[in-house]
Amino acid sequence: MSESGTSRILRSLPRDKAFYFFTSIGNYAGESAASLEEFVKRILDVNIKSLEFHLYRSDFEKWIDEALEDKALAGKVKQLKALKPIGIDLRDRLYLIVSKHYENLKTPRPKSTTFPKPKTTTITFGKNQSQSGVETQIKE
Repeated sequence: MSESGTSRILRSLPRDKAFYFFTSIGNYAGESAASLEEFVKRILDVNIKSLEFHLYRSDFEKWIDEALEDKALAGKVKQLKALKPIGIDLRDRLYLIVSKHYENLKTPRPKSTTFPKPKTTTITFGKNQSQSGVETQIKE
């Protein structure tokens, strides 16, 4: 992923684009997240009923895809939903997926990795060097 794509995903959103946790329609859970970092933290704090409510309505994947613009993480959350986890299993799995993705985005990547050209070594088997033998080239 490009550096600008990563920065976009990790940015803080305005409050009107934040994710607001509910336990059911009209029942605000008192928690919100305006960034991926905040979202990771809220997964551990929010009522499990809220996690179940939002996962099965596809609210998490929509917000991650549309507000954070992170299609990769949205796809992972969608895959989690297909497993139908509930309760603490849901919290643990969701936290693992989102926190690992977040940490991967935060970890700087080298801009370019250049590997040295392999050296070729010739080894002669079966006879001494003054006689013909079988030669094998090995790339180190």
